[in-house]
Amino acid sequence: MAERQKPALLHRKYGPSQVAELTAVRESEWGIFLDAETGNTSDDILLHTMQQTAPVKVGDRVRVFLYLDPKRRLTASMRTPRMKEGQVARLRVINVTKEGAFLDVGAERGIFLPYAGMRGRPQVGEVVWAKLYTDKSGRLAVTMEVEDELRRASRPATGVHVGDQLRGSVYNITERGIFLFTEEHYIAFVDHREAPRRPRVGESVVIRVTYLREDGRLNASLRPPKEEARALDADRLLALLEEHNGKMPYTDNTSPAVIKDRFQISKAAFKRALGYLMKEGRVYQQDGWTYLSQENKMN
Repeated sequence: MAERQKPALLHRKYGPSQVAELTAVRESEWGIFLDAETGNTSDDILLHTMQQTAPVKVGDRVRVFLYLDPKRRLTASMRTPRMKEGQVARLRVINVTKEGAFLDVGAERGIFLPYAGMRGRPQVGEVVWAKLYTDKSGRLAVTMEVEDELRRASRPATGVHVGDQLRGSVYNITERGIFLFTEEHYIAFVDHREAPRRPRVGESVVIRVTYLREDGRLNASLRPPKEEARALDADRLLALLEEHNGKMPYTDNTSPAVIKDRFQISKAAFKRALGYLMKEGRVYQQDGWTYLSQENKMN
């Protein structure tokens, strides 16, 4: 086919995972071709009829998302990302590969999340905090490194009291603890000691406010209130006793390290639960063991 311009061999200006505004230059039975601006009509990019969200005619300027079709040909779609570069949103993971993952931003194809930009190892179906940006090659990409953006988007916690329960989603986990962004746009921090289990990055959880900081942020816990936690821990102890013929080699003299390793709770929480059961007459201790009372043994 003839060249559109006299100058030959212009390099390709556009590539996959880019958003561009291109001119429709010719129609075909499959759709309409867009000018790739290389000077050669053989580089024109197909905008298939199925990828058009509104009718397009020759001469129109069209904003499109570019991607590679199954035959590795550069193809266009009018389904562009729903978010702008620099914006942060909760995005669903739609694929995971050896190189990284792909997140759904509302475009025709998922946007690449490189391993270097991950927080934890997201899995297909999970929803995570991510920011849209353009990488060094000029392609759109996403990163889970959103601490600065969420900090700027947050607001001081007002009208919140110790003991209040809030829902938030995890955006980072460090050696210090777990960082969350609540539905009210508060930043909350959970020390690892206040998390009976380690949540996934991106997971939505209910937190209990434990401290109001002067900078407007919150300290919180993933543990229930002591009374509720005591009942839950007591049920776990009873279940263990019933599974082991009504006895276990743990008492209120057992070391904190052993308690933490076996039950994933503190020594204080263990003693509260055990003391509650002993007061109720459901268990007793003898010679370094805890036993289920006869009347509480399962038939």
